[in-house]
Amino acid sequence: MRANLLLLGIAFFALNLSSCKKETEDLKLEDLSSYIPLKTGNYITYRLDSTVFTNFGRDTEIHSYQEKHVVDALFTDNLGRPAYRIFQFIRDTNGTGPWKPSGSYSVTVQPQTIEVNENNLRTIKLAAPLKLDFSWKGNRYLPTEPYSSLYTFSNDDYMEDWDFMYSAKDETLVLKNHVVDSVLTVTSVNESLNVPMTSTAAIAYINYSVDKYGKSIGLVYQEMEMWEYQPNPSGPTGYKTGFGIKRSMIDHN
Repeated sequence: MRANLLLLGIAFFALNLSSCKKETEDLKLEDLSSYIPLKTGNYITYRLDSTVFTNFGRDTEIHSYQEKHVVDALFTDNLGRPAYRIFQFIRDTNGTGPWKPSGSYSVTVQPQTIEVNENNLRTIKLAAPLKLDFSWKGNRYLPTEPYSSLYTFSNDDYMEDWDFMYSAKDETLVLKNHVVDSVLTVTSVNESLNVPMTSTAAIAYINYSVDKYGKSIGLVYQEMEMWEYQPNPSGPTGYKTGFGIKRSMIDHN
């Protein structure tokens, strides 16, 4: 009887050891940088749709472009870490005009995280392990109200508390000119009030953000909306303040 129990214990230990070893090996196989590959000269071109509110926030317009992100050179960031600079260029949606510089940002790859720093706003875009439903505070390095110099809204009051999460993995995404396999989806916020707007007499707002990464490609789709609507108590039309951005890949090398 004692021998049987001993054999059973050994078998259980071996099974657990095998299971843990397999899980560890699976996690090791998932390299964060495979979803944001960085090599000088790599580029991705997007269809960019930018939502802006004009006429004192009473009108909504969508401005569309082609946008290219090009990996430049390796440099040392302000924390002394190796990082890549990414240059952005923009042109008309038909792709007939010349590319014009439109900004830059940096990407820092660490063993457990990948960070993007744009306009001095530092965000953890990916974090280990690459496991479905794993979450992290991707905005924890952001200052309080990071968009206060641009927009008079309260949407960014608690951005540091947003929970970034792997909400889908190994999916197929159909874009205009591409079928992308092995897509990783990161959802960071999805909250709203009175959206779609059923009443113009009530406050409305939306915070929504999702990024989709194609393995060995990089960011292939991005959508972010942050706006607030305030009704006008003395008239029929209120106003919106904030922004919306949608990027959808149309080409890459």
